[in-house]
Amino acid sequence: MADAPATFAETIRAAAAGGRSLRIRGGGTKDFYGQALEGEILDTRSCTGIVAYDPTELVITARGGTPLAEVEAALAGKGQMLAFEPPHFGAGATLGGVVAAGLSGPRRAAAGAVRDFVLGVRLMDGRGESLSFGGQVMKNVAGYDVSRLVAGSLGTLGVILEVSLKVLPVPIAEATLRFEMPEGRALETLNQWAGRPLPISATAYADGDLSVRVSGAAAAVREACAKLGGERIDDPETGRFWTGIREHTDPFFRGGEPLWRLSVPSVAPPLALEGQGLVEWGGSLRWLKSNAEARTIRDAATRAGGHATLFRGGEPLWRLSVPSVAPPLALEGQGLVEWSGSLRWLKSNAEARTIRDAATRAGGHATLFRGGDKSVGVFHPLAPAIAAIHRRLKAEFDPQQIFGRGRMYADL
Repeated sequence: MADAPATFAETIRAAAAGGRSLRIRGGGTKDFYGQALEGEILDTRSCTGIVAYDPTELVITARGGTPLAEVEAALAGKGQMLAFEPPHFGAGATLGGVVAAGLSGPRRAAAGAVRDFVLGVRLMDGRGESLSFGGQVMKNVAGYDVSRLVAGSLGTLGVILEVSLKVLPVPIAEATLRFEMPEGRALETLNQWAGRPLPISATAYADGDLSVRVSGAAAAVREACAKLGGERIDDPETGRFWTGIREHTDPFFRGGEPLWRLSVPSVAPPLALEGQGLVEWGGSLRWLKSNAEARTIRDAATRAGGHATLFRGGEPLWRLSVPSVAPPLALEGQGLVEWSGSLRWLKSNAEARTIRDAATRAGGHATLFRGGDKSVGVFHPLAPAIAAIHRRLKAEFDPQQIFGRGRMYADL
């Protein structure tokens, strides 16, 4: 572990001298995300371990290859957490991968994104040199905030050797409320609630169901539940339950099998369908991971007095970032709305141009998150001025262009 940076430097310099490319990777849990996967793997998992953790200062510093689960366990032991709720996408997720991917979970709209919590990084550039940026407190920021530029860079600027993150206490109480309403009304309601002093920490809307999580002091959560109304659907034993994009936390929602969402009366008996199931909402929501025929699953749901929706299948998954006040985008496919309306997930076989044009008209952008034809470009095309900044940063940190060739854009 102590020699990992020296080994990395040797590998980087050899690759630069030989004109070879390198692909920086930890657990590989986010290999699906981004454009091309090119180059010899530079595995960061030998650079591991928590360097410093002071719960009283709300700061943790760990090496890039440290398992995310290890960091979260250390924080949980002190009643603290990574407030941006990073998705794991697998047991091998690393802290460096969290920062490099720049992906945040359900709490992002309330707490902030990954980059908002990065206080400092130690980075190894394309020359094999170790560079430090930022620090362990918010005031140690001057000039370019490079430590935050690394967030979302997908390993194209350098190897994250070490990162310092601000952490927050775990909320004392949480509750999840469910409401039935059409999408347009849900978006209007969420924006109205955003202007009120409510402790809303996450939201998700899909198929006529709006789920809202409130977090904070016990009295504040009780008061919010009374004001908002709805149906309480959190686990009464733990008080912690979330019904949004469950891939963030729940192993049941990972894997390659088709995932079905069956809405049926709560009194419906077991549906006796082939596959792995999970029951929520007192029996009225049945999740099913199954390779059974669609007709078989839908017929079973119909006989039970409900309906079935293919929640995750083979269609491309798009991630649209738009203003929260944007109306429903009226795109073909199945959608899910998070972050009080500012994040719209879309499973659709519609043309990339159609989806991106809709996002642009709404004042946002669209990313091909998973699957689909990556020749259309995974990330939304950059404006010329922004593309020029990307190229200058790349030239400064990786002059030989050995890191992550084509991972974000074909010409970077």
